Amino acid sequence: MAKGFYISKPLGILGILLGVAAVCTIVALSVVYAQEKNKNAENSAATAQPPSATTTTPDPTIPDPTLPWNQYRLPRSLLPDSYRVLLRPYLSPNAQGLYVFWGNSTVRFTCQEATNVIIIHSKKLNYTSQQGHPVVLRGVGSSRAPAITRTELVERTQYLVVHLEESLAVGSQYEMDSEFQGELADDLAGFYRSEYMEGNVRKVVATTQMQPADARKSFPCFDEPSMKAVFNITLIHPRNLTALSNMLPTGPSVPFPEDPAWNITEFHPTPKMSTYLLAYIISEFKSVEEMSPNNVLIRIWARPNAVDEGHVTYAQSLTGPILNFFAQHYNTAYPLEKSDQIALPDFNAGAMENWGLVTYRESALLFDPEFSSIGNKERVVTVIAHELAHQWFGNLVTVDWWNDLWLNEGFASYVEYLGADYGEPTWNLKDLIVLNDVYHVMAVDALASSHPLTSPAGEINTPAQISEVFDTISYSKGASVLRMLSSFLTEDLFKKGLASYLHAFQYQTTVYQDLWKHLQEAVDSQSAVTLPASVSTIMDRWILQMGFPVITVDTSTGSISQEHFLLDPNATVNRPSEFNYLWIVPISSLKNGQQQQEYWLEGVQTAQSNLFQTTGDAWVLLNLNVTGYYQVNYDENNWRRIQAQLRTDPTAIPVINRAQVIKDSFNMATAQRLSVTLALDNTLFLIQETEYMPWQAALGSLDYFKLMFDRSEVYGPMKSYLRKQVEPLFSYFRDTTQNWTVRPLTLMEQYNEVNAISTACSSGLQECHTLVDTLFKRWMSNSSYNPIHPNLRSTVYCNAIALGGEAEWDFAWEQFRNATLVNEADKLRSALACSNQVWILNRYLSYTLNPDYIRRQDATSTITSIASNVVGQTLVWDFVRSNWKKLFEDYGGGSFSFANLIQGVTRRFSTEYELQQLEQFKQDNIETGFGSGTRALEQALEKTRANIKWVRDNKEAVLQWFTDNSQ
Repeated sequence: MAKGFYISKPLGILGILLGVAAVCTIVALSVVYAQEKNKNAENSAATAQPPSATTTTPDPTIPDPTLPWNQYRLPRSLLPDSYRVLLRPYLSPNAQGLYVFWGNSTVRFTCQEATNVIIIHSKKLNYTSQQGHPVVLRGVGSSRAPAITRTELVERTQYLVVHLEESLAVGSQYEMDSEFQGELADDLAGFYRSEYMEGNVRKVVATTQMQPADARKSFPCFDEPSMKAVFNITLIHPRNLTALSNMLPTGPSVPFPEDPAWNITEFHPTPKMSTYLLAYIISEFKSVEEMSPNNVLIRIWARPNAVDEGHVTYAQSLTGPILNFFAQHYNTAYPLEKSDQIALPDFNAGAMENWGLVTYRESALLFDPEFSSIGNKERVVTVIAHELAHQWFGNLVTVDWWNDLWLNEGFASYVEYLGADYGEPTWNLKDLIVLNDVYHVMAVDALASSHPLTSPAGEINTPAQISEVFDTISYSKGASVLRMLSSFLTEDLFKKGLASYLHAFQYQTTVYQDLWKHLQEAVDSQSAVTLPASVSTIMDRWILQMGFPVITVDTSTGSISQEHFLLDPNATVNRPSEFNYLWIVPISSLKNGQQQQEYWLEGVQTAQSNLFQTTGDAWVLLNLNVTGYYQVNYDENNWRRIQAQLRTDPTAIPVINRAQVIKDSFNMATAQRLSVTLALDNTLFLIQETEYMPWQAALGSLDYFKLMFDRSEVYGPMKSYLRKQVEPLFSYFRDTTQNWTVRPLTLMEQYNEVNAISTACSSGLQECHTLVDTLFKRWMSNSSYNPIHPNLRSTVYCNAIALGGEAEWDFAWEQFRNATLVNEADKLRSALACSNQVWILNRYLSYTLNPDYIRRQDATSTITSIASNVVGQTLVWDFVRSNWKKLFEDYGGGSFSFANLIQGVTRRFSTEYELQQLEQFKQDNIETGFGSGTRALEQALEKTRANIKWVRDNKEAVLQWFTDNSQ
């Protein structure tokens, strides 16, 4: 599953900090949805309860933890073989105003251990009584089914429990039938509805999102990834609509005998697969199609208008080639006949890798050259690559349980750059992993409240705990350490081991040690690459320990040491490590611009090598292209020599490492391992830098300074310094783009053009203010013609709204309401949070509560973007504190959005008063709980304490430095 919410790369220093993903539902709308849920509960009670003689009351207040149906993990006594599922969604509301679906299913399973109880997942399904029970059980072949004594629905663990008179026989197969009704809600989970407007007509789509634990909301099933089975799906749908599922139909749709206005579409059986990869969709969507180079049917589906206007053309051009690239990369054929990609108006994540039917947010699949930016285009190619990578790694071979989710998502997050690079070979996309993933996740992994990539399976049980695993550690740290592994093994060896792993475990589930074993076999089969220890010995230290090392070099002696890096040096690490927070570290290096042989720091704290010893003006730089998952600190003399090199000839240091020098030094300063002024000195060379990555590294690092100081007297001199540094870059792009009328040639240049405008405007460069004001007013004077290039719209919109007032905001709001392309709507929605007027932001915050204004999938990111604006932060924090209990009760502990909201609203916290508020917030809501936001809250508390100390220790020095260097 792709990370959820996307913001174009180059929103600058004053641009709203929209990095937090909006991967789930809105955290408001509580009153409306409480009413709906109550109505649903009343309706269910009235219409679908089995007779009282055959059911029991819900589970008691204090459930007995020894009973298997009170445990969140399924027993292994029964294993599914296949399902037959028939579903009929109603795409108009019933008499109670609810959308519902009807279904029946038959699950065939084999008894592995004698048991007199059948435990199967079921969530929010209302069963129809059959033979006095909600299910019918029968034996297969010569097997005899015991009689059912009673059944119960256990809401807490989401089980349907069937108690039997006798035990099932080991080795025997059984089938269990059920008929049920569920709500086709707009909650973005399970079998749900998505809506869109076509002219003045509201259209409804029935669609699915099963991962991680919502297939059970669509039909009763053994809803764990290791419980793989074959699925036979049949859909009953209005005859003017198209039905899709993981597989192709067995033949043409046929009329539904009971109602000729409906058709029946039956699909081929799936391969053996996990429940979370199921998908079925009923819609009016259209498609374009072609055969891929490896003879797979490729179809891109979207709203009819989007297809007619060519918004699927770019995705169509990429999908077949990238699918073929991965088939060759894995040395394993794509196992299905077709690969559908479909853009949904309402979708909680970025995309979902359902086998053969990949679902996307519209912004992750649709591209319109007239309205979409280069960042939107990059988003499409990388998300497609991410999801297609999963078709093998995740779908063909699946992790046994969610504690190893990092292996699925980390792998796809790494190789998405390889697939995207194949799709757009001139963009140098592989370099972007350093800023987008490596350093992004290090900011979290450097906290004492971080966690290892994997954990014991027994620590991840509830749906909320499962949802919490879908975090930046699983995605971005997973990608970073696998990239490091591929680097020191070499890509060819990595691919060889990978292909062996996929062939050995196809249609099965694995644990991460299985991958280490096959990679080790690849290493053992040759002699060119030698390692200081086994793959498992090296990698377990990166997987089982949280955090990462800082490598410290003293170039006067060549000594080198490692230590667990913490942004707060006074933080207490309560999580023990069997490796004592020491790693086996592959170290690449440059000495005076010349690459040296690779060195291994072999799990010891200190060592010495002449590779790292220098004399005279020579300098050493470690971690070439940041392939290693660690940061580097040097003695002050070496830092000064690197600075001298950057001022005289920065090209002697590779562009990625120019970014690294900035990122590492700022992190060292935050951790009090380096003076903050030395880190700031590492930005002085930017006055002559035109490359994107060093500038982006600096802006990202200085974002922290903005968050800490934009409410203090430091911010004025800081803006003056940035204005001085960025003015040459602004002039460079003004001249090379012929006064902003043509775009630079390369992706990185186009990104840095936007950085130049964003930073120049936010730091107060008058020429930039005039530029954005003029462009926006030209658009306001003729709304039918937008003169702003799509690449520049995010930053022009944001800065024009920040500089303007009610008229600018209202115009942008009207354009947002009328936008037909989601990429354009997203740019406007983000920019609307840039206003500097409290009352406008307060009004905008109230709009997020109304689904007619802001889609549920977008509400969390909208609220977070308002919080990221210094003017709006207090508004959002007050809202969250006042409404937490109600929001949490209505939307449950499994929602991803709670973590994102806590992270977003607390990023500026740097005073004792804010810490007290945060601690009080925790205390006030301790009984309610925080669900998937639990870890985010602990991280916010830790970060706030660190921020308080950092500001206290550095404020005066930072103020003086910016004052001295802004002239």
